[in-house]
Amino acid sequence: MPIFHFKPNNILHSISRISRNNVMGYLRRAYSRTGELIIFLVIFFGFFIGLSVKMTLPNMLNTFMNTAYKLLIDTVFYIMAITVMTGAISKLFVEFGVVVLLEKLLKPLMKPLYNLPGVASLGAVMTFLSDNPAIITLSKDKTFASYFKQYQIASLTNFGTSFGMGLVVVAFMTGRGYGYGALVGLAGAFIGSIVSTRMMQKLTLKAYPELDSPMPATHLDPGYNPDLQPAGKTLEDEKRGPFLRTLNAMLDGGKSGVEIGLSIIPGVLIISTIVMMVTFGSSADGGYTGAAYEGVPVLPWLASKIDFVFKWLFGFVHPELIAFPITALGAVGAAIGLVPAFDASGLIDNNAIAVFTAMGMCWSGFLSTHTGMLDSLGYRQLISKAIISHTVGGLLAGISAHWLYVLLSLF
Repeated sequence: MPIFHFKPNNILHSISRISRNNVMGYLRRAYSRTGELIIFLVIFFGFFIGLSVKMTLPNMLNTFMNTAYKLLIDTVFYIMAITVMTGAISKLFVEFGVVVLLEKLLKPLMKPLYNLPGVASLGAVMTFLSDNPAIITLSKDKTFASYFKQYQIASLTNFGTSFGMGLVVVAFMTGRGYGYGALVGLAGAFIGSIVSTRMMQKLTLKAYPELDSPMPATHLDPGYNPDLQPAGKTLEDEKRGPFLRTLNAMLDGGKSGVEIGLSIIPGVLIISTIVMMVTFGSSADGGYTGAAYEGVPVLPWLASKIDFVFKWLFGFVHPELIAFPITALGAVGAAIGLVPAFDASGLIDNNAIAVFTAMGMCWSGFLSTHTGMLDSLGYRQLISKAIISHTVGGLLAGISAHWLYVLLSLF
């Protein structure tokens, strides 16, 4: 019998089938891309055409650019100055053991409030002094992680995010003259962090009970002891005198502050500009001049339809204020960029600042960071649970701040 049978019909049939599959695959991909393109074009041109019909095209473009410029000069550089100074202070706290002291003071609260081991308090301090990713740096340290069960490590994403950029937010609000409201908001963020962390743990264990097990500790990092020294401290640092250590700490902390300040520029300029243009109205005389902070108040109009909800939950008297928590979902830097315009318009008071601080600090742009943070920890399947938990936690942070402010106002 011949070893090989040449069957041209079978070959032509295989080629035809492969061609059909390729064509169908190409058509599906093209249809998907075409759908995305159509949706994008409708939203993009619908947004700008809608604004230009009301404002006229030249005024709309001028307002767009002038608002971004004013935000850069009046807000971003102010925030950057705060991040540089708070970065220097944070580094000094790390250098001279203040962080370790705070960690030891907070340790007794971790288990009863957050169901986390005492070393987790270091994560709260570090994210409060810097930003959300600081908790990931700690979580990836195998010695630090060995204190946790797997579901607890996953919940650190929610726990750390609740304190992200806390010092910057509080310092910014205090610098605007609303220190009392900022402190009440800090308490609200604390309540929201408990709700978010606990809810995340409960949802995780319900869906994945096997994660109620210790973290693998096959390899421990011998150079790190969370009970004795901050991360990054070396023997060479100890040999330097106090003056050099102070100088280096302030300069290094200031550099990290510059990096944070630069990183928030796109969010503040892009997101805040767009949000402002659908939050504020025309100029004082009722017309449009192309000046900064003009726009078409679509967002307040939508919020006014259910303003009784925001008034009862957050104490918001002006529907424009809902722009802050909405913006804080994506970037807290962009959210606090809205405050100067609100302040200049006379829309805010200490109650609003308390709610802003609580929700801005608790959420701190978690929609833009949670996915990457959980993915880097190896818990991609928990992203939806983390987002749901943190959404609830942030809302309760704002509600708690409002009613705590009302309660304290009685005395």
